[in-house]
Parts: sequence; C-alpha cells; structure tokens
Amino acid sequence: MRDYINLDYKPRRREVLACYHITGGKASIKEIANNLAGESSIDTWTDIKTLSPGIFKKLKPNVYYLKNNYVKIAYHPELFEKGNMSQILSSLAGNVFGLKMVGNLRLIDIKFPREIIKSFDGPRYGVEGIRKLTKVRDRPFVGAIIKPKLGLNAKQHAGVAYEAWVGGCDTVKDDENLTSMKFNKFKKRVDVTLKAREKAEKETGEVKLYMPNVTAETLEMLKRAEYVSNNGGNYVMIDVLTSGFAAVHTLRKNIRLPIHAHRAMHAALTKSERIGITMPMLSKIFRMIGVDTLHIGTAMVGKMGVSISETVYSEREIESRKTKKQDHLFEQEWYNTRRVLAVASGGLQPCSIGKVIDRMGKDVVCNFGGGIHAHPWGTRAGSTAVRQALDAYLNKVPLKEYAKTRNELAKAIETWGLV
Repeated sequence: MRDYINLDYKPRRREVLACYHITGGKASIKEIANNLAGESSIDTWTDIKTLSPGIFKKLKPNVYYLKNNYVKIAYHPELFEKGNMSQILSSLAGNVFGLKMVGNLRLIDIKFPREIIKSFDGPRYGVEGIRKLTKVRDRPFVGAIIKPKLGLNAKQHAGVAYEAWVGGCDTVKDDENLTSMKFNKFKKRVDVTLKAREKAEKETGEVKLYMPNVTAETLEMLKRAEYVSNNGGNYVMIDVLTSGFAAVHTLRKNIRLPIHAHRAMHAALTKSERIGITMPMLSKIFRMIGVDTLHIGTAMVGKMGVSISETVYSEREIESRKTKKQDHLFEQEWYNTRRVLAVASGGLQPCSIGKVIDRMGKDVVCNFGGGIHAHPWGTRAGSTAVRQALDAYLNKVPLKEYAKTRNELAKAIETWGLV
C-alpha cells in the first residue's frame, strides 16, 4: 500500500471530499486512513505492479486532515463516473467498511464539485415547484398517512383519504409497506383514490396531492408510475433505500411527476453514532438524484425524532451552519439545484405542529398518521384539528384559546394534551 497521507495538501475545487470518523481498529488512525484512501480509489492491500507511477501521480487521493478520529480525503474527480451514484458510493462507502483493520467507521459527509452535482438532475419540482403546483404559498403543508398501514381494501383506503382531504390535509400518502397486496391491488387503489381526490378538490377548492407507493422491481415500478401519470395522478412515492439508488434515479429519469422519498431502512445505516452513514449525507444524495419531498424525522417531537442539529442540517439544508456536532460537515454549493421539501413524520399529533415548524421552518409538510386517525371523532375531525392548530400557530393565538370556538381542536387537546 502506497502512502496517501499529505497533511499539507490543499484540496482543489474540482475534487470530491469525504469525511470519515474512525474509532477502534487494529492499527493507528494514520495507518487506517492510508488504507481507507487507497482501498476507496486505486490501491489494494499489497504493492501491485499494475499501479504505474503515471496512474499514481494522476489519480492518487490525499489524506489532508487527521484530527480527533476524523479523516478527510480529497479525491480526483476522474475516479468517479458522473451521474452514477451507485459507482460513487461503491467507492466511498463500499469495501472500506469491510476492512479488517477498521473498527468502527462512519461516513460523515461528502462534498461534491460542480461537475458531479450538475451531472445529476436534482428535483424536478422541489420546494418552489410544489408550492406552485398546490398554490400553497405562505404556510407549511399538512398531510395524512393512511392507517392502518396494511389491511384496508382499495375502497376503504380511498374513503380514509377523502376524509383526510376534506378535513383539511393537503397531501395523502400510502405507507411504506403498502404496494400491491392481495386485499388492496395497486391499480384499483389508485383508481378509486384519485376519484376521491377529485371529489375532495371540488368540495374544498384546494389542490390535493396523492402519493401512491410505486415501490417494486424496477420495470414494474416504472409501469406503476406510468399508470399513475396516465390516470390523472399528480405524485408518486418510492421507498428510496429499499429500492436502491439506481432505481430512484431511473424513476427520476422516466417520470415527470413529483417524487416523494420514504426513507424506510435508513436507521440501519444512520442510527449508530459509530458505524454507517449520516442522514445529512443521505439527504444530500437524494437531492442530487432528484426527489422532491423527503420523509424525515420530527426533531425530537414524535416517535421518529432525531437530534435537532442533524435535522436542521439535513432537512432545512443549511449547509453552512457550524455547531459543535457539525464541525466536519462540508459547506456544499448546490449550483441552482432545487431544494427538497421536508416531510416531518412519525408520531405527530395536532398540538405538535407548532414545535415542528419552530424547528424546521415553514418549508415543511407536517405529516400525521395516528395523530389524525385516532381522533375520537374520526379522520375528518382529526384532519380539521390539524388545520385549526396550524391556523392558531400562524395567527399567534395560544392553542387553548383558539380551541374555545373550535371543537375538533378542543377534543384533540383533551385526547393528547399540549406538547
């Protein structure tokens, strides 16, 4: 293994920068870092005769930072195929996790240069596009997840969606494990739910979005997405991690509808502070590939809460913010790539909405499952309570005061209490 340590090196704008955190292991941090750089690029465990001086000089990565178990490496851009996230991650998050000498390894962040950022499509709609589509300009969105996750037939599913929409929700989405089941076939569900959406739009005068889950084998996924588009649908959803980076990219290339990204399985990669990949890193990847909305946590408010510092970085995308926990996150330049709209979801109830907005800003979809459907008066009342809570927040009126003349919100406060 050749020497890739160069702590005097100054990274160039065209290079790809990666930051890793290393703990444990069977060698010094310096030795591990050196092997990390070689294995993720041009080298292997022993000195190979086929790695010529010319290749080494041109393509060698440089370990330019070693401090407090953090390692930063600068890579020549020609080591990566533009527009191919699978290849990029096979290098930077591939064999390196299996190296015997490495104890715990976490990929903290990657900074991409302009030529790689621009080789991906990015979101077709993003925050501003979704606001234009829905005509919701100056407030957060509210949405519903159909519950129970599994068990409803297509007609029942559409009925629940209708109740959520007429109660006040802007969006309704399938849950992550609802695809095409024996009791709820995909095409039938799309047909009847889109009819329910059309009816809700006529009754409310508002644009309503339905996000059917098209997750499947890639060719089948495209057929499902095309079916949604051909039948008047205005959104699709995909489980981005279980489907795979290439499948998400294929969907982005082949459909003109907005794409909602559900992050099911992300915690297998992100939850440990010692091993895996960070959520900010994944959110950056999916922004590049081109999803329009991204399922996130709830900033410690609901059951899927994550740390506020991580949420602020990844979901509000303030790349330059520097807290103690973010010293090793790069400031990414996006070169006019549209912003992804965050979808905060996981254990929210109507009285949670103010805290979510305080932490994440107005460019967010506050998504409710049990917090709507468990309202004692049903889904419509739960949805209405959410909109009432949002109105109270926007008008700076205390929830209890606002609830004096709004029965649905009053019942929600009685049921769940103030947050």
